[in-house]
Amino acid sequence: MSINDSPAIASQSPAEPVQMSRRRLLLGSAGAMASVSLLGLSPLAKAAEPKTLPDYVRWKNANDMIVHSANTIETQRGAVGSGVVTASDKLYVRNNLPAPDANIVADRDAWKITFEGVNSPQSLTLGDLKKIGVETVTTVLQCSGNGRAYYEHGPGGTQWGTGAAGCLIWTGVPLREVVAKLGGVKPGMNYITSTGGETLPEGLDPNTIMVERSVPVKALDQALLAWDMNDEPMPLAHGGPLRMVVPGYFGVNNVKYVDRVAFTEGQSDAKIQASGYRIRPIGEKGAPDQPSMWEMSVKSWVTAPLTTASQGKNLIYGVAFGGMNAVSKVEVSADGGETWKKARFLGPDMGRYAWRPFVVSMDLSAGDHRIVSRATDTDGNTQPPTRTENERGYGNTSWKDHGVTVTVS
Repeated sequence: MSINDSPAIASQSPAEPVQMSRRRLLLGSAGAMASVSLLGLSPLAKAAEPKTLPDYVRWKNANDMIVHSANTIETQRGAVGSGVVTASDKLYVRNNLPAPDANIVADRDAWKITFEGVNSPQSLTLGDLKKIGVETVTTVLQCSGNGRAYYEHGPGGTQWGTGAAGCLIWTGVPLREVVAKLGGVKPGMNYITSTGGETLPEGLDPNTIMVERSVPVKALDQALLAWDMNDEPMPLAHGGPLRMVVPGYFGVNNVKYVDRVAFTEGQSDAKIQASGYRIRPIGEKGAPDQPSMWEMSVKSWVTAPLTTASQGKNLIYGVAFGGMNAVSKVEVSADGGETWKKARFLGPDMGRYAWRPFVVSMDLSAGDHRIVSRATDTDGNTQPPTRTENERGYGNTSWKDHGVTVTVS
């Protein structure tokens, strides 16, 4: 995304992102070939038939998506290819409320956001924010329920496989720079509480449906108020005109259409925070004293081959990330975890919060092979073999669950 809108951008419908600009992705002298590798424009596997997409995401590549509902749309497992950055038209969609009307992105710079819990509280427009500072960060965006489909107790919610995740380039103003301009955080504030600007239905208690999430104030070091995604203005479907981005944290904390940021002593009492997105025992209700879906953990999965392969030498691809840490290594097994072989990373290292595509060459004999991968982060944390059982099927990092059975002939 660029800071300045081009004529091509201006000619598009507000709800439709234009074809991704390559200028930020060329990485200097690497040129156009590097951008192709970075974006993974040749997917390793695609769905056979297009799916019907809702109007607000009609611009997405239907062949690469699994439509669970109008608000939950998954990326096909093989569609991410071998590139670092997930193309916008392949990125999954998860909305807790219906997307707002497209008129909110008609004049992006006029969008207002209120800041509270600082020494000089006030409202600023997106245009004001662009004058304060700008940074770009590449991060994994992952739904808390990614991998829910592998839980045996059948937790409620969208049955995500691996496709409620992507790796994106975000551009915006660091929240810490905004706070500095507003005189700093008031003493005693422990959380950053972000509120989404969706229109709420009348006659209901706002706390029961509003999207308002609190994260520990230490996230101020990396939080970003982002107006661009993948070198284009933030699409409406993904939070445009302005989104809170908290690198290393699960997607629900990356509040879309953000119109309020408050530094608060306690966590929000909105249902989505107080009892939602909590790790709780199977059969129990959510409560504020249970672990919240904040920081992500190390994780990986194979993206190709997924079902069949030819006997002999095969290249096995996948993606891996460390959550709050960089990923340091990935190992792959073709016998369900009995033996392991170290993979190598592909493409450029886009930073601590980005994922790393990987590849390993293996000789596969005829028959069925259970192919799994496990990643280790820079702190030495290794992806576990089993999942943490919980009511809602959150935070699944099990390498056993995320394996694939490939028939070799």
